[in-house]
Amino acid sequence: MVESTGPGDLWSGLYDPLRRFGQRVADWFSPRSEASAMGDYYEIDVELPGVKAEDVEVSIHDNSLLVKGDKKSERQESGRNFFFSEIEYGAFQRTFRLPADASDDKIDADFRDGVLRLRIAKEVQAKPARRKIEVRKS
Repeated sequence: MVESTGPGDLWSGLYDPLRRFGQRVADWFSPRSEASAMGDYYEIDVELPGVKAEDVEVSIHDNSLLVKGDKKSERQESGRNFFFSEIEYGAFQRTFRLPADASDDKIDADFRDGVLRLRIAKEVQAKPARRKIEVRKS
């Protein structure tokens, strides 16, 4: 038996596959990046050529760092006949799973020359002030 749905539910059901397709397209246009570790922090560089800093959003959720935004086209197309176009425009996103020792409340983001640099501090493990050493019998 199929439950009756209201008109709003019908439209949302019809557009849901399109929303999921849009999410897949955004994942397809994920920017190139590199990640490295230093002594007391992790660093992630994300290439975002042609993107403005104000069009980038960085957030954290469930120990994952999400970088998303939009590369907007500002070119004049009227009167032009393109032979080819390899420049990608539109929404993008990239998700990074953070290591267990990453501090999600100490993240710095800097955008310069088309590169977003994220620095994530490593949590400092407090050493106990006192520790008992086991004495073995020989």
